Amino acid sequence: MADNDSPFSAPPPQGNPFSPTPPPSPAPEPKKVTNESLVIGSKVKAYIKSKGLMCAGDLPNAVSDKVRELLDSAGVRTQANKRSTVRPADL
Repeated sequence: MADNDSPFSAPPPQGNPFSPTPPPSPAPEPKKVTNESLVIGSKVKAYIKSKGLMCAGDLPNAVSDKVRELLDSAGVRTQANKRSTVRPADL
């Protein structure tokens, strides 16, 4: 067996070890916000039913829209206070 055929030898290096490191890849873009529901529809319906009331089919979507509005305004208040963390007081 030749010296370079030894099962214990390291594999030859790949590529040029003196080439500059490629620039880091750009940060991933923030996830796009869709208009998906922010509430669990069955929980909204159960809560309304527990009050002895009936629930319209589009009520969970309307509740989700109100939650989105509430969170948007809390985000504006957070940024106005030069913070990046939304707190309960921002609601």
